Amino acid sequence: MAGLAVTPLPGIKLVEKGDDLAAILLDAIAAANVRLTDGDIVAVAQKIVSKAEGRHAHLRDVQASEEASELAARTEKDPRLVQLILDESTAVVRHKPGVLIVRHRLGLVGAHAGIDQSNIEHDEDGSALLLPEDPDASAEQLRHTLAEASGCALGVLITDSANRPWRLGTVGIAIGAAGLDVLDDRRGGTDLYGRELKVTLINRADSIAAAATLAMGETAERTPAALVRGLPPAAHDGQSAAQIVRPLEEDLFR
Repeated sequence: MAGLAVTPLPGIKLVEKGDDLAAILLDAIAAANVRLTDGDIVAVAQKIVSKAEGRHAHLRDVQASEEASELAARTEKDPRLVQLILDESTAVVRHKPGVLIVRHRLGLVGAHAGIDQSNIEHDEDGSALLLPEDPDASAEQLRHTLAEASGCALGVLITDSANRPWRLGTVGIAIGAAGLDVLDDRRGGTDLYGRELKVTLINRADSIAAAATLAMGETAERTPAALVRGLPPAAHDGQSAAQIVRPLEEDLFR
């Protein structure tokens, strides 16, 4: 690897439902005076993918169940927001006042099922933005369109911010991927001293997402995409972000 470069793609408009996200990204790439090449990875913040796909929910349209109302009282949250969280989840993992940790239907474990209320338009009753219905499919659709337009073999990552157990602060992770190897399995290889590697499984997708998120920013920077260059191309057709989720039978903390 000669060197890794991460280029933010500023100037992207506030995305709305139905927008052609691929066209918006191509315009941003051109405005940044960048020419796509084989092996490039376009990292896109989940928020603009969700906005383009219409994953905006109005709290006025949500009817809270008894379960949601009870959980809302324990977590000091709006019962309608808790209902959205439960609708997007398969299990409640932990909760305390102000925090609700769940297992999302995609397998992700984190706060509030990834539902966000920042940097979105709100009506009088409030709104929320849900994760894409199928982030891997969203990534593949973007990859296909960007590759056709550029004539290059590209990867696409959809990134989100997440907290991790026992670590303070958020970090970028990959929730959708297409056209790249998300995991680099080094098990069976050897280290510098010839010792066999037993457990070394490198999460390339999350590492790339973290670098891209750092370049994009996570508050009011209005830079929801970045171009990552310098990584070797995918060894095959690529993998999906769903492959990163640890199987439940390997979860030692349930």
